[in-house]
Amino acid sequence: MLKKMQLKKHAMTAISYMLPLVVAAGLLIAIGNLTGGSQITNFKNGYSIPSALTTLGVWGMGLLAPVISAAIAYSIADRPGIAPGLLSGIISYNIGAGFLGGMLGGFLTGWLVAFLVKYIKVPKWAEGLVPMMIIPLLSSLIMGILMFFVVGQPIVWATNALTSFLNSMQGSARFAFGAILGGMAAFDFGGPVNKVASLFADGLLLEGVKQPEAVKILASMVPPFGVTLSWVLSKLFKHKIYTQEEEDNIKVAFPMGIVMITEGVIPLAAVDLIRMVVACSIGAAVGGGLSMTWGVESPVPSGGLFIVPAMNKPLLFLVALVIGSVVTGLILFAWKKVPSKTDEKLETGEPEEDINLDDIQIS
Repeated sequence: MLKKMQLKKHAMTAISYMLPLVVAAGLLIAIGNLTGGSQITNFKNGYSIPSALTTLGVWGMGLLAPVISAAIAYSIADRPGIAPGLLSGIISYNIGAGFLGGMLGGFLTGWLVAFLVKYIKVPKWAEGLVPMMIIPLLSSLIMGILMFFVVGQPIVWATNALTSFLNSMQGSARFAFGAILGGMAAFDFGGPVNKVASLFADGLLLEGVKQPEAVKILASMVPPFGVTLSWVLSKLFKHKIYTQEEEDNIKVAFPMGIVMITEGVIPLAAVDLIRMVVACSIGAAVGGGLSMTWGVESPVPSGGLFIVPAMNKPLLFLVALVIGSVVTGLILFAWKKVPSKTDEKLETGEPEEDINLDDIQIS
């Protein structure tokens, strides 16, 4: 049943629409704050460019619930879902249901619009009114009532409870939360599990909880940095653990990691999945736990090392990043197998029949 509803497909579509807005708005807030700006509350008085940037970024963040709601509704019901989806998201934002309310509102709106498109029958002369007036009006009326009086308030309570719980966490609880979120963000190198962690962190950012965003950023950089460190150690100690092709991939993965692109590690994980996943997840979990424990906050959801100055504790973030990367690097250096002669000969193009079977290592 859930597979038929394609929840993951619609959520991923919404994320692809939402991410550019999240990044642009977050960076505007960071640039504005770093240059001395603040949110404008009275436009009749004079205001500076930094304050204008900060305000624009805050407004952009306010659009996230409407955008994700409309994007999900569009993914389910095509263009008729956009208008009622936007309205459901606006309701969610203004009543305090936030990001979670926007997601749920988007799914409900999409399914409702798809149902109305399929089953509403009108006279021939009124068919032209169906997509332009009848369906948008009916779906907006129904979703408005649902979001205001039925669905919205329980989500507000749940969102407030979650926010209060995260803000009240101390000590080991904070470390455990950061470790779980960090491990998830690094687990599949930008795949579905990473997207779930990112979505969760982005949603909390809208509620003013900024520590998970820092964990997400850190965990996205630990895999490429940790892998690079393990390669450097292998060179220093003359202990070969990577084939030439893998070393070439690492040289590409490292600069990608600087800008928080984890996918550069995928070619390495494809040939040694278990070791890569375990090492990267553990390193990201340790770094994420430390970042959360130390209260590192990021007002920006993406950008890698370039947005570290915008964080409240940039030095502690870098310490957590280094520790997580070192953990990953050491695990890989100690655990990863030396390439077999089979791998080396295949890599250089030598024919397989020249390979001595006695040289093959079973890893």
